[in-house]
Amino acid sequence: MTTGTTIGTTEPLRLRHEVKHQISPQEDLVLASRLGKLFPRDGHAGPDGSYRVTSLYFDTPYDTALREKLDGVDRREKFRLRYYGERPDFLKLEKKFKVNGLCGKRSARLTWSEAERLLSGEDAFLLERGEPLLSELYHKLRGTLLRPRTVVCYDREAFLYAPGNVRVTLDRDLRTCGDSAGFLSPGAFPLRPLEGVTVLEVKYDAFLPDLVRLAVQTPGRRAGACSKYALCRRFD
Repeated sequence: MTTGTTIGTTEPLRLRHEVKHQISPQEDLVLASRLGKLFPRDGHAGPDGSYRVTSLYFDTPYDTALREKLDGVDRREKFRLRYYGERPDFLKLEKKFKVNGLCGKRSARLTWSEAERLLSGEDAFLLERGEPLLSELYHKLRGTLLRPRTVVCYDREAFLYAPGNVRVTLDRDLRTCGDSAGFLSPGAFPLRPLEGVTVLEVKYDAFLPDLVRLAVQTPGRRAGACSKYALCRRFD
């Protein structure tokens, strides 16, 4: 785990390793069975072991977040709104960032009405809340013309392992609605940019335990860049 780095604030950050793979349905089936025998699932999962994740990503008129991701810029950031489950009852604003190959995240709670106001173009309340992350978003909205851009929705099965603070996720059925209008309307995501493919993510602090390293192995599979945001931007 790395601390002491700052981005846009003086508050120390916790940075983690994050490795992604695209895997086939057959590999997904094998991994899900293997991981389920070794590690506990996330406690927020439903009866089928998974839960829905819906995010709305922000970007500038120049597609700064998208271009920096595709170009592999080492120090980059992106903002998103996110909720879990079928309904947007619990919303968060998140700022995700990458520094020297490590990833970090900051978040702040938003109400449904605040999210609706933000999507309608109102932003003064971000300063009224007096929270650093909300203030930062306000200045990015005004200074870089950051705007809501693309919805990303998928079903996630997550497994946990305390040593190394490991989180292994299988993200399935990636879908979008092509713009930001349907974010607060669950079920309005008919477009599928990555059919028949699951995104495997492995996140950990300072070290990846050998048990996890062996458990997530699939023949011939190598880590690579895989941005769900970039994939969903194909439908803009």
